Amino acid sequence: MAAALAAGAAVPDVVIYGGTAAGVSAAVQLRRMGRTVELVAPEAHIGGITVEGLGSADINNHWFRNDTAVGGLAAEFYQRIGKKYGQAGPVYKYEPHVAEEVFADWLREAGVVVHKGQRLREPLAKAVAFRTGTRAISMLVTESGMRVAGKVFIDATMEGDLLVAAGVETTWGREANAKYGETKNGVRAETTHAQFQVRVDPYRVPGDPRSGLIATIQDEPLGTPGAGDTNIQAFCFRLCLTRDPANRVPFAKPAGFDRSQYEIYFRYVKAGGKLWTPQGRLPNGKTDQGSWHDLSANLYGMNREWPNGTHATRERILREHRQFTQGLLWVLANDPEIPAATRAEWSQWGLPKDEFADNGHWPRQLYVRDGRRMVSDYVITEWHTRRVNPVPVADPVAVAFWPTDTHSVRRIVRDGAAYNEGFVFDDNNWGPFGISYRAMTPRRGEAVNLLTPTCVSSSHVAYGAIRLEQTFLALGQAAGAAAALAVEQGTAVQEVAYAALRERLVRDGQVVGLNLAPAKTP
Repeated sequence: MAAALAAGAAVPDVVIYGGTAAGVSAAVQLRRMGRTVELVAPEAHIGGITVEGLGSADINNHWFRNDTAVGGLAAEFYQRIGKKYGQAGPVYKYEPHVAEEVFADWLREAGVVVHKGQRLREPLAKAVAFRTGTRAISMLVTESGMRVAGKVFIDATMEGDLLVAAGVETTWGREANAKYGETKNGVRAETTHAQFQVRVDPYRVPGDPRSGLIATIQDEPLGTPGAGDTNIQAFCFRLCLTRDPANRVPFAKPAGFDRSQYEIYFRYVKAGGKLWTPQGRLPNGKTDQGSWHDLSANLYGMNREWPNGTHATRERILREHRQFTQGLLWVLANDPEIPAATRAEWSQWGLPKDEFADNGHWPRQLYVRDGRRMVSDYVITEWHTRRVNPVPVADPVAVAFWPTDTHSVRRIVRDGAAYNEGFVFDDNNWGPFGISYRAMTPRRGEAVNLLTPTCVSSSHVAYGAIRLEQTFLALGQAAGAAAALAVEQGTAVQEVAYAALRERLVRDGQVVGLNLAPAKTP
């Protein structure tokens, strides 16, 4: 319920904005360090994409083992998942409702005050108040009128809205390679990963550029390789599906269905392409149906307004993605132009009755792979991610152990055919690296009591190695510990004693450094 700040009310030590996994781990860490905390969540369900369909953690699922980087609260999360399934050890594949139960248990046990469904007031400039004459935030204000005061604040959203409200510099899209001397950023001269395996004519009238383009393709040139732009990684839903007849809701043709929107899929199969199909790899035979293929449910170039969008703009983009994806599932299971074998496979599947019951059994959130990123005095770049001679990090608070994984940002025409542009993944020149505490703090002149575990200061390509849920859990724990120390020490977050922060994180099981690098791909 919305409420103004009551006169004489106790001010919590820390206020967290964002109900992501990082927001939860920050809150739990703070409570375990004896600090009061309030979690203000724009979401109605707490846990971010982890409770919205991403049920398969990227842990030990490739040719390398990266569980060595999973410690502290991240390790505890997967241990608690295991207990839910009666397993003695960690479990890295789980159903959305089980993940939500674990987060709820954590928050309840820790005694965290949670305010759900509370989005920041718009315009964002009016959502934050500072203490008189300082760059210390005093409170945030939501669109419902709720005012939440605090001593230290944490932005745990994917979009960095609290950072923007506080006047902290942020960026989005792809930097030019020249900005940080990188090689993988900006427009890609060649995109080979998840590229079309067959040639698909992009024109409404095949072979006639004057007829215009079919749906999902942007009418724009490749551009200059290495140049920057404002494109971001494509979004999709992480689809939780089931083929259990007792638990299955069949795919339905959505209202306003437009078959022409799926022309690229029809042409793809006619050209000999093989469409992706569900894989029941989660407990109880459910799926975490992602989109990392040459043609699936990633809607390239259709999310450009998201990072800086208003609440209404983001709601519209979500609706557009849902409308398209619901129609796509119906097409894959029913349309006669889809090969019979593919239809037979998809028609076995449907939405699970026991997931997302308040949203028509559909995930309530998009998989936002890319929002805003803070720009601080310390920026993580491609050179930190290198397997050979990486940039050394003096103050690591967590470890990123994943390739520079950035999905394509658009679908254009190249050489007269549909072309996915922008994917970067696994080039045999990457390794685990420590994430600097300085990348979590803004410039002192912008805010002295604000941290972020989710919008860390990094380039577009480096962020692709950071943006995993287990890494966000670790960064949330680090943010919580740092915020607690800032309150205890009475210092700006930029002045938190790193030795004390490291000591606390290590004591709590956090992995802050690894003296190894993965071997080359076999």
